Amino acid sequence: MSCVKAAILLGLALTAAPAIARGPAAPEQCAALTGGDAQAEWMVEKGAVPAHCRVQRILRPAAGSRVGVTVLLPAPSRWTGRLQMLGNGGYSSALPERAMEAALARGSTVVATDTGHEGDEPTFAQGRPQAIVDWGWRAVHVSVVAAKMTVVRYYGREASHSYFAGCSTGGHQAMSEAQRFPADFDGIVAGAPGSNRVRLNAAFLWQFISNHRRTAPFTAILDSRDLALLHQNALARCSATGTGAGRWLEDPLSCRPQPEALLCRPNVTASCLTPEKVEAARAMYNGARDPRNGSRVTFPWLPGSELGWDAYWADPRQPTQPARADFWRLWAARGQTWDWRHFAFPRDLTSAQQRLSRTIDATDPNLIAFRRRGGKLIQYHGLADPVVSPLDTLSYRSTMLRRTGYAASWYRLFLAPGMGHCVGGPGLARFDPQPAIEAWVERDKAPMSLIATDSTGAQRPLCDVSARSVFVAGDPRSAASYKCEAGAKTSTLQGARAQTQHERESEVRRLGKRAE
Repeated sequence: MSCVKAAILLGLALTAAPAIARGPAAPEQCAALTGGDAQAEWMVEKGAVPAHCRVQRILRPAAGSRVGVTVLLPAPSRWTGRLQMLGNGGYSSALPERAMEAALARGSTVVATDTGHEGDEPTFAQGRPQAIVDWGWRAVHVSVVAAKMTVVRYYGREASHSYFAGCSTGGHQAMSEAQRFPADFDGIVAGAPGSNRVRLNAAFLWQFISNHRRTAPFTAILDSRDLALLHQNALARCSATGTGAGRWLEDPLSCRPQPEALLCRPNVTASCLTPEKVEAARAMYNGARDPRNGSRVTFPWLPGSELGWDAYWADPRQPTQPARADFWRLWAARGQTWDWRHFAFPRDLTSAQQRLSRTIDATDPNLIAFRRRGGKLIQYHGLADPVVSPLDTLSYRSTMLRRTGYAASWYRLFLAPGMGHCVGGPGLARFDPQPAIEAWVERDKAPMSLIATDSTGAQRPLCDVSARSVFVAGDPRSAASYKCEAGAKTSTLQGARAQTQHERESEVRRLGKRAE
C-alpha cells in the first residue's frame, strides 16, 4: 500500500518529510511530527534506554473506532533501518513498555497499539461493536501503516525491514497479520498464538463446567492441592526431566496420566482423589466432546501443565462465575442473563463461531500470499502451557501446510518442553527468536534451532518440530553437545497431527469459504 493510499485510509494529512539532520538536530525533527491527533516528545537517555522520539497518535479508521498507536524512533544516527511492532496480552490495552524499550535499545523503530480501547476485560466492547473489530484485526494493521508513514517523515526513507513479534494475544495478532495483511511485515514471530479465540474461550468454559457443581453455591470440585497431586502423577507416570521442583515432561504429547490411579481406596485418604474429583480431572484432560459422536470440540491442555489450570477456570474476582463470562454475554450476544449451566457443546460454540470467527479468529490456513511475498514465520509454543493448548498450534500447522505448502523455505515451529505460557517454567523456556527471524529475512539464514536455557542454566537446542534434538557427546548441559536430526519426526508428533487434522479441516469447512 502506498503512503498516499494509507493516508486516505487512516484519514491522516500527508505532509512532506522534514529535512533529515543528525545528532543534536534530532529533537527538532521530533517536534516536527506533532500535529492533528499526533503528539511527539523527545525523550532523553535514561539508563539503558537511549534518547528517542516518542510519537503518540489517535487513528479513526471507521465511525466508532478510536485506535491509539505509539511509535518510538531512535535518533537517526542509531537507527538500524528496522521497524519492530510488538503484540499485546489478553484483552489489555497496555503497551509492552519493557519489550519496547529493549527493541529500541537494539536500534529499531518500535510500534505498539492499545488495540482500540482502554482496560483489560472484554467489557470494553459494551456499546462499542467497532472495538471488537479493532481488537480482532484492525488496530494492528492501521497502526503499522501509520508507523511506516511516521518513519518516512522522520528519517526521509522507508524501513529496510519490518517485523512483528508477540505471544498469546500477541501471537494471535501475528497470525492475523500473516493471514489478512501479508504485506505488512517481512518477518513474524508468533508465540503460543491464541488465534482460535472463540474455541479458546470455550475451552476455558469447559474447564469451569467440568470442575464446578451445578447447584448453588457452585463450589469447585478440584482445588490447587489437587492440581499439584495431578501434576506429580503426570511426572511420575511419564518421561520427566530434572529434579525436585524443577521437573518437567520431555514429551507430554505421549503422556497418558490416568487420574484414576489417584482414586482414594479403603484406608487411603491422603494424597488421593475422590471419584468426583477423578471424573473432573478426566474431563479436563480430554476436553469437550460432541455427545453425538464423541469428536473433540475443544483442545485440552497437556499433562505437565496442571499447576496453571486454575488461572482460567473461574473469574478470580467472582469464583462462582467462569473466566471470560463477559465474552459470552457481550461478544457472543448471549445477554446479561446468560447462564453457564445451559451452555451446550458444540451447539453454542458453533453459534458463537458463526457470529464472531470472521472478525476475531485467525485460523485461515491460506498463507500463500505471505509465502509468495517472501515472508518468514516462526511459531513457538511451550508444551507446559496451561492457557493456549499446544494441540491447537499443531492442528493449525497441519492444515496450514496442506493448504500453503513449501514449509522449509518460510516457516518454522519450535515446541519448548517444560515451558509455560509465553514465559516461565522449569524447562527450556528461555530463548530469543528475534535474532533468528532477522537473520532469516535479511540474510536468508533459516533457523534450524533456537538455543534454549532451562531453570538450572542447562542449554539445549530447540529443533523445528520436523526434527528432534539428539545428544552427540560432551557435556549434557551444553547445547553444543546436541544436534538436530532433520526429518527424524517423533511418533508422538505424528500422532498428534493425525489426531487433530480431521478436526481442523472440519472447522474450516464449517466456517465457510474464507480460507479460499
